[in-house]
Amino acid sequence: MKQLAILGSTGSIGVSTLQIVAAFPDKFQVTALTAGRNIDLLVQQVRRFKPKLVAVIAEEDAERLKKILGSDGPEILCGVEGLIHCASSPQVSTVVAAIVGAAGLVPTMAAIRSGKDIALANKETLVTAGSLVIEAVREYGGRLLPVDSEHSAIFQSLEGHQSEDIRRLILTASGGPFREWPLSRLASVTPADALAHPNWDMGQKISIDSATMMNKGLEVIEARWLFDLPVERIAIHVHPESIIHSMVEYRDGAVLAQLGIPDMQTPIAYALSWPDRLPLQLEPLDLCRIGTLNFSEPDQAKFPCLGLAYAAGQAGGSAPAVMNAANEVAVEAFLDRHISFQQIPQLIEKVLEQHTVEDLTNIDQVLRADLYGRRTARDIIAGGLT
Repeated sequence: MKQLAILGSTGSIGVSTLQIVAAFPDKFQVTALTAGRNIDLLVQQVRRFKPKLVAVIAEEDAERLKKILGSDGPEILCGVEGLIHCASSPQVSTVVAAIVGAAGLVPTMAAIRSGKDIALANKETLVTAGSLVIEAVREYGGRLLPVDSEHSAIFQSLEGHQSEDIRRLILTASGGPFREWPLSRLASVTPADALAHPNWDMGQKISIDSATMMNKGLEVIEARWLFDLPVERIAIHVHPESIIHSMVEYRDGAVLAQLGIPDMQTPIAYALSWPDRLPLQLEPLDLCRIGTLNFSEPDQAKFPCLGLAYAAGQAGGSAPAVMNAANEVAVEAFLDRHISFQQIPQLIEKVLEQHTVEDLTNIDQVLRADLYGRRTARDIIAGGLT
């Protein structure tokens, strides 16, 4: 039985992971849960799954949990140290890294250095510190298994094949809610418009990233590290139906794809059970009913975040960490209505223009680059983004 630590248990990936745990109690046991501020949901999860360890960010939330759960509750920790303790506990064998954003880097690295297997849903860990993460995985001997549907699809399409036979990777993208909007209409986009994803049920941050297509740019950088290919050999195809989750093109012209309904339980379950598959009770894929699958190239004039991500990935070093930090600030500012939708890429570009790229040799450098990106983005917003 696998002993799980779920980092980010109250987010969409965490909730889906716990659905799988509930369906297969003979295969998985929850040892540790961590969450942000959704204490009411966390209390429900703790009472149902009875973890031994729980961590939250804020000390006042930890005290509230202790009062609610009482003396029979689990050990309750707080802050980054609490997250690290849960991620690296000797009682844990597999860590589901599902904290949204760069905040997931430090606890995920702690889990890697403890030799855990990592079911990676936090793409920012590889975006910000890819070379250091891959080096640590090799040094400490755990396995890094992708949870993102696109990277899981590539992982499955690569199994049994040799890396030298790969011509390119093809990530598919739904195109988000604005795929068919004209460029002129994007000036009027509201947060509610951007949060209305046509195919996937996701959290706010990821939904906005999907609307700008920054999510796909981040996935290109993540794929670069997961599969050891330069970003120039990673393409994006807009595929509105979200049935083909990604593809691998081989040098003999063969293209292998993984298909399925758009439900995150499938890639989560595969990361948890690999190399086995679990009998999930999901709606079967009916290609005859769907009838047609469509593909097109992404419109980089309408979605400039894609070009920014490719450029940061090619620059390497500290550039992706700075870009990611600026994007997180931009998304928050857009949701708070401090900047417009079209100002998200403008802000990221201004931050990157001010940054001098450095090679990365340690995690402290990554954290400094992240802090630089956030401070610079906030300063630009405060000064008036035009």
